[in-house]
Amino acid sequence: TATGLFPLFCFHCCFIKSLDSTTVKTISFRSRVLPPNAVWMENSKLKSLEICHPQERNIFNRIFGGFLMRKAYELGWATACSFGGSRPFVVAVDDIMFQKPVEVGSLLFLSSQVCFTQNNYIQVRVHSEVASLQEKEHTTTNVFHFTFMSEKEVPLVFPKTYGESMLYLDGQRHFNSMSGPATVRKDYLWNPRNTTFVEN
Repeated sequence: TATGLFPLFCFHCCFIKSLDSTTVKTISFRSRVLPPNAVWMENSKLKSLEICHPQERNIFNRIFGGFLMRKAYELGWATACSFGGSRPFVVAVDDIMFQKPVEVGSLLFLSSQVCFTQNNYIQVRVHSEVASLQEKEHTTTNVFHFTFMSEKEVPLVFPKTYGESMLYLDGQRHFNSMSGPATVRKDYLWNPRNTTFVEN
């Protein structure tokens, strides 16, 4: 079907655009070069580690979900800020499903990556996992998807491997599911005293 062939077409286009034109005569697909104004997806990652202290627990003696969401958002924001070169604004947050509770004392690993960009929009994926100290295994607890908007146009993010291509398509789907474009009014300033926006 056309829908099923579209991801393959995207893979093919990304791959062809990144081939080194100087090696086409030798029929070599090993040499890859970035198109103009583009960044390899593998170079857009940030990671963090959190120790889940008892003060973050909920009434069930598990780590409060809001704490996990805040840490994921902060890392995603830092990733978008570092990638775009300016302070980003969050315009969409995808549905959040908690796959596994996080116990007090756990080591929480967060990995953030830019998986899709368009104009001044940045789609960020944050993967959250906990480490079991007894079994020494990592288990996924959440996957967060944030859409940020930068004040200026951002570079294209380009996948290099098949796995990154899958993340690229997934990020594109999440971006396209956003209800509509967002704008930032330049005549609004943030007032830190009362945490409201005041109009000039």
